[in-house]
Amino acid sequence: MDPSVTSFVLLFALMLVVGVFTTKFSTRLGLPSLVLFLFVGMLLNDFFYFDNVKLTQLIGIMALIIILFEGGSQTKWNNMRPVLAPAGVLATVGVLLTSLITGLAAYYILDLSMLQGMLLGAIVGSTDAAAVFSVLGSKNINKRLTAILEAESGTNDPMAVFLTVSFITLIQVPDSTIWTAIGGFFVQMGVGLVLGLLFGRLSVLLINNIKLDVSGMYPLLALGSAVMTYGVTDYLSGSGFLAVYVMGIIVGNSDLMHKFAIVRFNEGFAWMMQIIMFIFLGMLVFPGDLLEVGWQGILLAIILMFVARPVATSLCMIFFKYSPREQLFLSWTGLKGAVPIVLATYPIVADVENAQIIFNAVFFVVLISALVQGSTLSPLATKLGLTEERNDFDSSGFEMINLGDTNSEIMKLPISKTAPVVQSTLNDMMLPNDTLVIGVVRNDELVTPDGDTTIEAGDVLFVLSDKNQRAKVRQAFLGKKAKKEKQKQKSQKLEKLFGRKRE
Repeated sequence: MDPSVTSFVLLFALMLVVGVFTTKFSTRLGLPSLVLFLFVGMLLNDFFYFDNVKLTQLIGIMALIIILFEGGSQTKWNNMRPVLAPAGVLATVGVLLTSLITGLAAYYILDLSMLQGMLLGAIVGSTDAAAVFSVLGSKNINKRLTAILEAESGTNDPMAVFLTVSFITLIQVPDSTIWTAIGGFFVQMGVGLVLGLLFGRLSVLLINNIKLDVSGMYPLLALGSAVMTYGVTDYLSGSGFLAVYVMGIIVGNSDLMHKFAIVRFNEGFAWMMQIIMFIFLGMLVFPGDLLEVGWQGILLAIILMFVARPVATSLCMIFFKYSPREQLFLSWTGLKGAVPIVLATYPIVADVENAQIIFNAVFFVVLISALVQGSTLSPLATKLGLTEERNDFDSSGFEMINLGDTNSEIMKLPISKTAPVVQSTLNDMMLPNDTLVIGVVRNDELVTPDGDTTIEAGDVLFVLSDKNQRAKVRQAFLGKKAKKEKQKQKSQKLEKLFGRKRE
């Protein structure tokens, strides 16, 4: 075998193994795993010389697609819906203000031109989704704050990309105007939102209606749909990152066949891509290069964490009801991660003057942000009284398990406190024909049901039924009416309304 191929295989294996163990150590040390991944990449560069910026950029984009899809699929729409307005303002106006303040500081500190300074500010202006999802996922922080941070980090990448590309264009094409770029931004956001919704609905229909011989193909189908969403959206000049995140939310909050397998596969694959992405990004940097912008990077990070982000957050939250403690926490959670480093490769690929200085400064800022902010999030939330007891029960976790070519399926039904079957025995229930409760999971233990089994809130039922009875089964156990019944009721109301008017 070619020695270069063997070396690549060994490097890939080393990255995965070291990445997994690094994740374990990062949890014990209280540090975000991305910091250690970056250090591993910098260490590997001493043994495997690597400077392929274009390949790293491609790996970064693919990883971000998978991470955003996984993050979107884990986002609960019921938690996210009330915070759409503040999250949207932070994702747009907040990023712009943060970028301008940081860019102005970079202009003076790094002795760059004004446009180059603004370019650096644009690169580090957004909150990174990969960092936020990985850090907040293991913390018991207030659900409202967690929702707004996840929504902001999942939707602010388009603004950062827009600003980065716009400043590169203004540097390379002095005759271009910012107004053209602003129009392009609204087009990107609109196209991304529409195509994200469209591909999300189509993906759910495809997964639920196609019959594949191997059940392990469904997670690949979902992942392929996410990558397709980004590709088509980007080709049509839309925001591919926004489209993927929206598509993930649609998929994750829908009644989905093989949902458990898809979610678990995405979770593992997203971690793998995160490991590879951060290690490759770390391999682009040499410690000696970082020292050249050492004090400048530290000063920029301080301004970003203690001035730019807090000012932007305070101004954006003026019209929303968030306490000073909540605003303080939101401002401190402006974590930087993969997106700024990936965007920092854009000036290098475009051959912008001082691109390497910008890349090294961005890398330094990301390291400090992840180290300082990432490691202090949980203590700060506790200090501010913004934590709550974790409740792992999810009453929206409806799942369907297809039984091959048969016309039957097994439905996994989490029973909430408001479900109509709570405190009812199986004998007392009026169930559809050919419907059987085959298992009850209660307090992490499997209960074999019989007619006298009483259903309790928090139970997870496994129900065997005919596919055509799906809506009736859901209504019987969860109290949710089928769409057809809702439409029928709506049409009846309209008929009564118009009938009275005619009379």
